Order: sequence, then C-alpha cells, then structure tokens
Amino acid sequence: MGRDKVKKPPDPGGGWLVTFSDLVTLLLTFFVLLLSMASMDQSFITRVTIMPAELGFLDKRGSGRVTAKVKLVSEFLERPWEVLEKQNRIKDLLFPDDVLPPDMDRATLNENLKVLAKPEGVALVLTDKLMFPLGKSELDERAKILLYQFVPVLDYLGAADVNIAGYTDNVGGMSPANFQLSGGRAMAVLTFFVEQGIQNDRLTVSACGPTFPLYSNTTPEGRAQNRRVEILIKTTPPMGGY
Repeated sequence: MGRDKVKKPPDPGGGWLVTFSDLVTLLLTFFVLLLSMASMDQSFITRVTIMPAELGFLDKRGSGRVTAKVKLVSEFLERPWEVLEKQNRIKDLLFPDDVLPPDMDRATLNENLKVLAKPEGVALVLTDKLMFPLGKSELDERAKILLYQFVPVLDYLGAADVNIAGYTDNVGGMSPANFQLSGGRAMAVLTFFVEQGIQNDRLTVSACGPTFPLYSNTTPEGRAQNRRVEILIKTTPPMGGY
C-alpha cells in the first residue's frame, strides 16, 4: 500500500481577512448612515428656526413677532381718553434715542409730533418738518425712519382702519395747489405703509388743504404746525352701531 497523504489544515491567513473586511464595510456604512441622519436633522432644525409661526411667536392680532413695547403702545391707542396724559410715554416707547434719525434731537421730535384724542380714535400728528422738504410731497429719509416705528403697531391693531390726512397752511388760500400738495403727502405716507405690508383696504386718505388748522396762521410758528399729516387710527367703536 502506498503511503497515505497527510492533509494539511486549512490556511487561516485568508479567511479572517474576508470576515474583517465585511465587518469594516458594515461599520463604514453605519457611520455614513449616521452622518446622513445628522445632516437631515440639522436641515430640519434650520427650517423650523426660520419659521417662527411654528414656534408660537405669532400673535393672533397681527403678523410677526410682537414685542412688549408694541403691545403697550397699542393698548394706549385703544384708550383715546388716556392719550393726553400718556403721549410723552407713547413717544418715548415709539422713538427711543437709538432709533431717532442722526440729525434729529428729542426736542425737535417732541415739538413736531403730537398724539391727539379724536372721536374715532387716536391721531398721530407729524408736521412737515419731520416728513417732507418744503413744498414737496416725497418722503425724506428721516420721515421713513419715523414712520417705520408705527408699522408694528398698525400691524398689531389689524382690526383698526386708518385715515391719513394731509394739511397745509393758509398761504395760497383754498387753491387747488394746496389740496394737491396735502393729498400728495397723504398718499406718500399711505404708499409707504403699504410697502411695509399694511393692508391697503384698511387705509384711506384725505386732502384737507388749509382747512381745520390746529394753530393760528398769523405767525410762522403756527403755519409750521398746520403743515402736517395726521394718521388717525380708528380704535373707537362707532356710536349707535353705524
């Protein structure tokens, strides 16, 4: 009989490498999956962050985030019978020093901005010194800075209609030019508010010319106060259901 051949044990050198290679591949796939999931989570967080409505920041009375200052000013404007004693507080809330135009001091603002009670609500009265070049109806940059402070309040008072009335002094009398100027100035303010997102169906304009002066037109100071725009926020319910 021939000598039996002795079988050699299988070489372990190659088999464990195959298994290890499979394990590494699975681990790599697992880490790639985790990385993908992390990227998806970050993308989702970003989308949520830029949608404040989903985080409860929207107030039911207006769009956008509402600050305590806006709420407080709005509450004052809803009580016209209190605005005379609160008008300085309203001015301070609407126009802190850091939002005033660089070339305007507080004394100039206070002299040319008034908060008046009206039967329909509250009128914010701004003279043309704060708003327009003399004899012009285009808003200057200072006017846009000031008017922008009213936008969150008007937005918050979304149920209140707003009338914007322009007035002139009596120079030129009851001429068409005075009514055109006052109407153009009122329209400039309305256009600005619409551009800032206030619904145009809430806004109306009036061209009053030299009618209904607040002060005597016999002095330069009185005429300067009569050249004005009144923003009437109608927060008072009409009497008798009309």
